[in-house]
Amino acid sequence: MPSLRLIIAVLALLFASVLHAEEAQTTIVYAGTWLSVVPPLLAIAVALLFRQVIPALFVGLMFGVWLIGNLSWQALWTSPLVTVQKYTVDALADTDHASVIIFSLLIGGLVGISSRNGGMVGVVNLIVNWANSVKRASLATIAMGLSIFFDDYANSLVVGNTMRPVTDKMKISREKLAYLVDSTAAPIASIAFVTTWVGFEVGLIDEALRSINHQGDGAYIMFLQSIPYSFYPIFAIALTIFIASTGRDFGPMLNAEQRAREGYINTTEGIGLADDDIQPIEDKPHRAMNALIPFGVLILVVLGGLYVTGLDPNDESQKLKDIIGNSDAFKAMLWASIAATLVAIVMSVSQRILTMEDTMEAWYEGMKPMLQAIVILVLAWSLAAITEQLKTSLYISSLLQDSLSYYWLPVLTFLLAALTAFATGSSWGTMGILIPLIIPITWNVMSAQGVLDAEYLHIIHISIASILAGAVWGDHCSPISDTTILSSMASGCDHIEHVRTQIPYAMYAGGFAILIGIIPASFGLSPWIALAIGLVAMYAGLRWLGTKV
Repeated sequence: MPSLRLIIAVLALLFASVLHAEEAQTTIVYAGTWLSVVPPLLAIAVALLFRQVIPALFVGLMFGVWLIGNLSWQALWTSPLVTVQKYTVDALADTDHASVIIFSLLIGGLVGISSRNGGMVGVVNLIVNWANSVKRASLATIAMGLSIFFDDYANSLVVGNTMRPVTDKMKISREKLAYLVDSTAAPIASIAFVTTWVGFEVGLIDEALRSINHQGDGAYIMFLQSIPYSFYPIFAIALTIFIASTGRDFGPMLNAEQRAREGYINTTEGIGLADDDIQPIEDKPHRAMNALIPFGVLILVVLGGLYVTGLDPNDESQKLKDIIGNSDAFKAMLWASIAATLVAIVMSVSQRILTMEDTMEAWYEGMKPMLQAIVILVLAWSLAAITEQLKTSLYISSLLQDSLSYYWLPVLTFLLAALTAFATGSSWGTMGILIPLIIPITWNVMSAQGVLDAEYLHIIHISIASILAGAVWGDHCSPISDTTILSSMASGCDHIEHVRTQIPYAMYAGGFAILIGIIPASFGLSPWIALAIGLVAMYAGLRWLGTKV
């Protein structure tokens, strides 16, 4: 069969090319150039244009592989195989990534069991007794999001899955739920005193301060002093409260909410559990405790896991902030999801609400809808690895080297951090690149201009805050961000619809953060005055711009 021989020959040539490409890898000539920005931007453009995330990410990945191969014909020919064989496999092999995948699957299974045993219906009935309106359901979602401040991943997955049945009953769109979840996850985790972010942030700040031989306040004190200047996270959280309290929306979110009030809470089935996937058994009691206890165990074990993994038995002076900062959030989430799932299984079977067979079936059914989001996560992680290899972040940050007066450094830093996070989909990656770079640059610029005395130290504080806040802002707007994907997944919302409806709100809060927060504060305005003016202006703007649904 000539055709079969031809196919075999082509495949053999393709695999041989891949092996040869791996052996003959040379210097990446396009690393750190303007072309290094193209793969993530291409993925974002295709995703927004065709509203299909997985093909978009794959296109970005293949172009990135081609760039790494120095745009050779061989690299173009082998890019699909290299994308899967190297980058997606490497993403799956990462232990932290594997923990997130298993955690997500187990959370999906937990939701499946809690839905089948009637626990979720019981929780909905319990919450609806108070959250019996759109306003109260929205505020309850925000309150739950702010209460799980210690980790953004755990926040998104727990709040989205718990509140989805409540918001569905109140005819709140899945887009609005995803927005509320996303906007109370990373923003609060980035500025709270004790979170899984703190150790990472403070460690980077400390290393940067060492590089400039700073003899003043320590890294954690510098972090605390930067919090009042974190205008975007504060404004983003405040905006969710203003929108929930007034019932006003604008842009694509307004259309989504108007559609939801007519009974169409979702444009598509989205990522997450569909409305009719797993229904409780009708002739069994719908007890809220069958969901509250497992999810309570989930939260408690996460907190306990953070403490245990961060505790240094040889350091008696270790404080809570240090313990949480040094913890292994991925390990804690994994322990918590296993413990919560086991509790849900035992409770379902021991009360004879479900048989073991029914419980396992519900567990499997709960996991199924998570698979699409996990594929997106793996591809997003793969793209992040490619952008790191192409030195995308370093190229973007190099644009700031020849900047203006030190007064303008914070706002340029904020925009640079936002652009980097948007292009790479990683707020942590953005902080990892920019904190060690921006603090020395700011210090050197101020030193050259003779303004290193205490009166101008706020510029350093604002620059630190601008990196953290800009990273969260860009992360909120990026369709390839892992936290944005998790928010879509947990809320059962179509991912592109979540991004499309959230961007106007992120831009709204970001605009106020720049114009009323960062720029005036850089020129000496008290951050507390800037925050007060910004919050009042944001509320007034929403009253004027928004329409009551």
